[in-house]
Amino acid sequence: MTHTELQPGGIESENHPWKIRLVKHPKRFESSHFVAAKKTAHAILHAMDDQDLPYGPRPVDPGAGPNRPEHWEMHHGGSLWVKGPNRWLMYRARVGIEWSMQFCADPEKVDRLRLEAAELIDAFPLTLPALAELGYERAEELLRTPIKDADGVEAWTDSLFNSCVPLSHANHQGILPKVPGEHHYPWPVKGADFVRFDDFQLWVTLPDGTHGAVAPVDRRGSGDGHVRLAFVPEGSEAAATIAEAQERGLMAVLPANSDVAMQAFAQQITPGRHTAAGPLSAAAARHGGRR
Repeated sequence: MTHTELQPGGIESENHPWKIRLVKHPKRFESSHFVAAKKTAHAILHAMDDQDLPYGPRPVDPGAGPNRPEHWEMHHGGSLWVKGPNRWLMYRARVGIEWSMQFCADPEKVDRLRLEAAELIDAFPLTLPALAELGYERAEELLRTPIKDADGVEAWTDSLFNSCVPLSHANHQGILPKVPGEHHYPWPVKGADFVRFDDFQLWVTLPDGTHGAVAPVDRRGSGDGHVRLAFVPEGSEAAATIAEAQERGLMAVLPANSDVAMQAFAQQITPGRHTAAGPLSAAAARHGGRR
């Protein structure tokens, strides 16, 4: 292996260049487990009030007819659906099993996920009868049958209790600068998209043109306009700085007058300001961050 000097802008390569082949997936079929799980999830989502949906508004197919049907994508992300006294709820499992990851999944470890799911669902006694009423009669068998082999792993992977986290296409597979999807950005950061104030810009363009995520360093209305870099891609010039900060237990922080901070707080400050520090604009204070 040959090296140039390791410095900003330096290049590392190999005498035998890396080659990555792009090939077609083996034909992926929807198992009977997944077909049944999706049908049930759609029935649950159809019955839910909009404010109870777990990840934003109902997605629609832009090419659809006047009725604009819902266009959910089901993410294999550990979807533990339960029926409470007043509504359906979805919790996330300790880990989800992505479809392709079932082929490296240890049945014994997957069985622990089954046991944890069963313990949660047993705490919601309305769940299994409600699922049976929707036609998902395999729920109890899935929860009570120990997972011992690849068939058991497949059944669990494609079950309602793993495969049906309902997301829009963008939130599922999107890439910045449009919308960050869960498959491409770390969940501890992506998850903030579903709890942040509407007028805080989580995803920003960095000075080198790459896209990253930032977080405030203090609560709303504090007047502190600094932002903490929470995520940057590996190719970003800031990647080494974030790695060093994490290694040393520090934060990578940008000043309130930086372009990044101004992007993040643009909707919270009065137009024409040159710093994100200071009081909220009248509109931001009035609406509390909700559009």
